[in-house]
Amino acid sequence: MVTIGEASRLSGLSIEAIRFYEREGIVARPDRGTNNRRRYTTQQVGRLAQIKNLRNLGFSLGDAQVLTSLETQQNADCKAVLMIAQSHIQTVRDKIAELKSFELALLELTENCQKGHVGCPMLAQLQNGMVFKIPHPKNSSTTS
Repeated sequence: MVTIGEASRLSGLSIEAIRFYEREGIVARPDRGTNNRRRYTTQQVGRLAQIKNLRNLGFSLGDAQVLTSLETQQNADCKAVLMIAQSHIQTVRDKIAELKSFELALLELTENCQKGHVGCPMLAQLQNGMVFKIPHPKNSSTTS
């Protein structure tokens, strides 16, 4: 059994994040010792680390909660985990496509930039209403 500080260090989550996850019911509240301090088991620290790793991979907190709860279900199906992961992969791909569009727009804007130029063409274009249409990743015919 470890304290919240040790659970924080071992899991990589801040103490504030651990408390938040407990308040929101994302993780079970640990038992408390006679001194009323939280006492975390190895399994609870592992669950916190698992959530931290899922969040580092960009999973939403809701998806992280579902994925960690699937692990504890007796009839848990890997297909459910796979479906969530595949959906997340598509979300990541959509974000990558959007970032590539941003990169192209910025490259176009900065083509005319010159060192020492008093009036910045990039800022002038943006101020004068030049709008760059970034295609929505899921439907390239719409703009955002």
